Amino acid sequence: MSDLASKTDRQQAWLVRDSRVLASVEIPVGRAAKAKGLLGRSSLDGAMLISGRRSVHSVSMGFELDIAFLDAEMTVIRTLRLRRNRVTLPVWQARSVLEAEAGAFARWDLKVDDVLEVRSGRCGDGPIGRL
Repeated sequence: MSDLASKTDRQQAWLVRDSRVLASVEIPVGRAAKAKGLLGRSSLDGAMLISGRRSVHSVSMGFELDIAFLDAEMTVIRTLRLRRNRVTLPVWQARSVLEAEAGAFARWDLKVDDVLEVRSGRCGDGPIGRL
């Protein structure tokens, strides 16, 4: 798949907490893009937010991940460091999963009970909406 084709299957936005931008965020659109996630990458600048997920894996990943499970209101309900070639247990209350390179959550001071927003990249735009 070409770079152009791969970019059309995800949205680009900003991850925000308390009106402060934490990072850029990619949101995969469609089943195939969600299934692929971060596979095949050697790094990630920012984060990836995958809706409709309660567990994730790091099988064949090129790097360790910070994982945050989010509820329907985008509140962080659990975080963990996922080493390579591991699978998480499902977090049944989760409605989406935020993935970032290991160490990113510490830099962002991301923790349980933080409420996140996703905002589009255009100036003045508000939240994208529920995922």
